[in-house]
Amino acid sequence: MGKIDISIVIPNYNGEKYLKPCLESIYVQDYRDYEIIIIDNDSTDSDYKWLKDYGEIKFKRLDQNYGFSRAVNEGIKMAQGKYVLLLNNDTALCQGFLSEMHKVMEKDKKIFSISSKMIQYYNRKLIDDAGDAYTILGWAYKRGDGKSVNQYIKQERIFSSCAGAALYRKAVFEVIGYFDEMFFAYMEDVDVSYRGNIYGYKNIYLPTAKVYHIGSATSGSRYNSFKVKLAARNNIYVPYKNMPLFQLIINGPFLVIGYLIKFLWFKQKGFGQDYIKGINEAFKGLKDIKRTPFKFKHLNHYIYIEWLLIKNTFDYAIDKMIHKMLKIDYTKEEKING
Repeated sequence: MGKIDISIVIPNYNGEKYLKPCLESIYVQDYRDYEIIIIDNDSTDSDYKWLKDYGEIKFKRLDQNYGFSRAVNEGIKMAQGKYVLLLNNDTALCQGFLSEMHKVMEKDKKIFSISSKMIQYYNRKLIDDAGDAYTILGWAYKRGDGKSVNQYIKQERIFSSCAGAALYRKAVFEVIGYFDEMFFAYMEDVDVSYRGNIYGYKNIYLPTAKVYHIGSATSGSRYNSFKVKLAARNNIYVPYKNMPLFQLIINGPFLVIGYLIKFLWFKQKGFGQDYIKGINEAFKGLKDIKRTPFKFKHLNHYIYIEWLLIKNTFDYAIDKMIHKMLKIDYTKEEKING
């Protein structure tokens, strides 16, 4: 191993069956200047002694399950590289992933994070995530979710990188802070990217860095009581933490509407009470949230963020309308042909 430019941090919780293919996809990369750090949240599925067969892997087992945020923070602080790749254990890197990430990060010191093109593991014709967007309604969503891999082929600035497979500039964490451990899991990557935007750093989507992602491997399903409650709570934390008072006043009515719509949607899915519990937990925890301090020199960044929130809201609405129209047309065609 030569110099270490990239530290690969993999948080793990009962993910032995996913780790092996993930590691194998790293070892076949053409880029070699990396180290691997695995932070384990007190898993019970294995003693992980088999990792010794994979060479120089730094392995740290925590004394309990502290969630994603604490695990990756432990890894980032152990990292020797100037860049940190956060990687879910249920991923497999495509060839050239590391070299593409490294090449783009080296070109611009204002880049905080680079989000990869995440492709569905079991349907490799469809996108899982092409970077994350955040709206004025307080909703975060995965760009390109369920769309053809032939779309989202342009490198561009985005609101947030998905920490399931994203490269971060380590030095920036010292400026804006690390992942907020109060979040435990979900929305913590949107929060840290939000802070990066406030400080004038860039989050970039890179379509040439591709990775296959199973998704919800640790939580067990796309929607469940645990996940809904945490997401509802953290949806309150994100704007409260990052929006100064004037922005909260401007966006407050839209946020309330957004939370109401989410509640009605989750109620229909059978998770209404879980959503309410998450909201209640959020308000109880606001006193412990460390808010991002407002600085007048960042005013132009707040204006840019506000523009992004509005743009992302319209993009989301238009995308949903188009999807609905196409679905209706497809249904009509099925009826005609059926």
